[in-house]
Amino acid sequence: MKSLLALATLSLSISTAAFAGDETRIAVMTAFAPEWTAMQGKLTDTNEVEINGIKFLLGELEGKDVVLFMSGVSMVNAAMSTQLALDNFNISAIVFSGIAGGVNPSYHIGDVVVPARWGQYLEAVFAREVDGKFVPPSWVKPEWANYGMIFPRAVDIARPGGQIEEKFWFETDPELLKVAEKVAGELNLLNCVEENKCLTHAPEIHVGGNGVSGQAFMDNAEFRDYTFNTFEASVLDMESAAVAHVADVNGVPFIAFRSLSDLAGGGEGENEMGTFFGLASKNSAAVVSAFVEALPAQAPEEATSK
Repeated sequence: MKSLLALATLSLSISTAAFAGDETRIAVMTAFAPEWTAMQGKLTDTNEVEINGIKFLLGELEGKDVVLFMSGVSMVNAAMSTQLALDNFNISAIVFSGIAGGVNPSYHIGDVVVPARWGQYLEAVFAREVDGKFVPPSWVKPEWANYGMIFPRAVDIARPGGQIEEKFWFETDPELLKVAEKVAGELNLLNCVEENKCLTHAPEIHVGGNGVSGQAFMDNAEFRDYTFNTFEASVLDMESAAVAHVADVNGVPFIAFRSLSDLAGGGEGENEMGTFFGLASKNSAAVVSAFVEALPAQAPEEATSK
């Protein structure tokens, strides 16, 4: 048994080392199938590698070496697969392409949003009710307005030397954000799902502001308003802040492009995602492709492998 275990460990080490010795690549992430499909068709010279059930597609995107993978929906899946990629490949930067719910009332379905920072807005204390009021434990020092029993809080981040940092916002890499700003004024996005099913507004690209992520699919107008008013968030999803968290700890530059497939409960009728997720996935993929093409031949100085 010991010899089998040693052999398995050696095999895994050799496999991991082979990937780690590969050339530096930009990691391009998606969360679910339509996002993956929209990006996959843009890659050339591909080679597939599977690790722990996750398929990593090595190839070129607009002349740059990339590794494309689909994390699966949710914060845990996103964090797990991001770390898996960082452990097995030489990653210079992480780029997320996907759909999201719109929170900013001035944004519309089909728009692509590229936030300057991301927060985990459902990281929270659920407080008890005392005499008709929700009261958090005495050790909780609320920084954000509560929503009923829900009191948002920062996460603890381990830092060198045993230090612990409380952190809510995880910043997008500023150099990558500059490239996104340049690209934003150069693209025209899709606005029709079918010939007779088009958006009422021409989609736009918005760079900057705040995004938030959490474990819940949001389709509630009241909580949407709370999220916008409390965090000044323009967009919400279920992965980006988790990826930003992992990127921060590993010192790897990160940026996320999110196209609005729905209004997170803010629309007049049924949630719009079922109608527009395909269009939103394609719009995000189009912007990501243009972004990768606009990157310098060598990644920005900040975008060095860990």
